[in-house]
Amino acid sequence: MLAFAPLHTAASVAATVVTWLADSLTPLTGGAATAAAIVLFTVGVRLLISPLSLAQVRGERRRAALAPEVRDLQHRYADDPARLQSELFALYRRAGASPVAGCLPALLQAPFFLVMYRLFATGDGGSRLLDERLAGVPLGWHLGDGLSASVAAVFGVLLAALLALAWWSSRRARRAAAATGTVAGTPTEGPGAAALGRLLPLLPYTTVLVALVVPLAAVLYLVTTTAWTALEQAVLRRPQPVFIDVR
Repeated sequence: MLAFAPLHTAASVAATVVTWLADSLTPLTGGAATAAAIVLFTVGVRLLISPLSLAQVRGERRRAALAPEVRDLQHRYADDPARLQSELFALYRRAGASPVAGCLPALLQAPFFLVMYRLFATGDGGSRLLDERLAGVPLGWHLGDGLSASVAAVFGVLLAALLALAWWSSRRARRAAAATGTVAGTPTEGPGAAALGRLLPLLPYTTVLVALVVPLAAVLYLVTTTAWTALEQAVLRRPQPVFIDVR
């Protein structure tokens, strides 16, 4: 029990915030107030970690600027993978670019997802929230609990949204790899690179698999946070204006 005490405390705090938001939203959203509160709560957390997302994008731009040098190293040390990795990391270090910077936002979201899952899967910290509904479906409902017209409609819409967002994220990952000459900080050529290049664009689809086994409240979180990521990336990665000195 002691090992889960911090998680229980975090779930209780989350339940308090979500309940307060739901009570505040009830006059506007009626029976969907708790679902709307989950969405707002998720957006609030994403806003808190948005500086990390900005740092991630800046790091990716640094790596993109290094793409010509990366390709040169790939050709120069094509027969020496160990030397190639050493030279790549040295290049990133000199440029102040980190191959793993993109993992930070995802790592920070993981505890939040665990708290949300514990809150809505077990009722820890706020069992009353499990009985709240969205379009007639309890927020604690899993797909495995049984299908009805309302369950199929609600989960169908959310899963379709996750599929569309996963496709967009996968396409963006492929384009980023082509632009930087690396996949997750590793060269696109060399041992294991081809397999890694095929695997990483498929990772966004894991959210769909997770949504098949978690309760409706957690699915709402997944859709909200994934949509926020897509919007954030579209804004932060929009083409930068090019200024030409005509003097």
